[in-house]
Amino acid sequence: MDRPDKIIRQASLVFSHMASVAVVVMMLLSTADVGLRLFGRPIPGTYELVGFLGTLVVSFALARTAMEKGNIAVDILVEKLPRRAQTVIGLANDAIGGVLFGLIGWQSLRYALELKQSGEVSSTLGMPVYPFALGIALGCGLLALVLFSEFLTRFGKAARP
Repeated sequence: MDRPDKIIRQASLVFSHMASVAVVVMMLLSTADVGLRLFGRPIPGTYELVGFLGTLVVSFALARTAMEKGNIAVDILVEKLPRRAQTVIGLANDAIGGVLFGLIGWQSLRYALELKQSGEVSSTLGMPVYPFALGIALGCGLLALVLFSEFLTRFGKAARP
């Protein structure tokens, strides 16, 4: 494994751990809110916080899920094709996915910067919104790097005799 690939894998692992922490925080926050509602003392902004944390859970888990091939894939037709056709389809998937998530990450970054400049805050807690859009940008950008890395690895294997 070369150095850039190792760095991408490490970053994906770190992001995955942050997503796990966000899931635990969501669970604890929701449980505490429900429990405190029984006493007429709900936690203000729980709905907002769970929504914000949800964006981090999904976007931070993308890269590791792709690395571990943990996403749902329907390979019924592709498995019946010759090895060369499977490789071409895999290369196309990696390239198209890398470009798509690279664009999503870039647009999310632009949006985060616009939110920061405008001073957009959440309605209940008055929290800045831009860090969560930035989290989406980072997660999608990291996924794009994983997909491009897989593209290069697959291409390298296909190019060998």
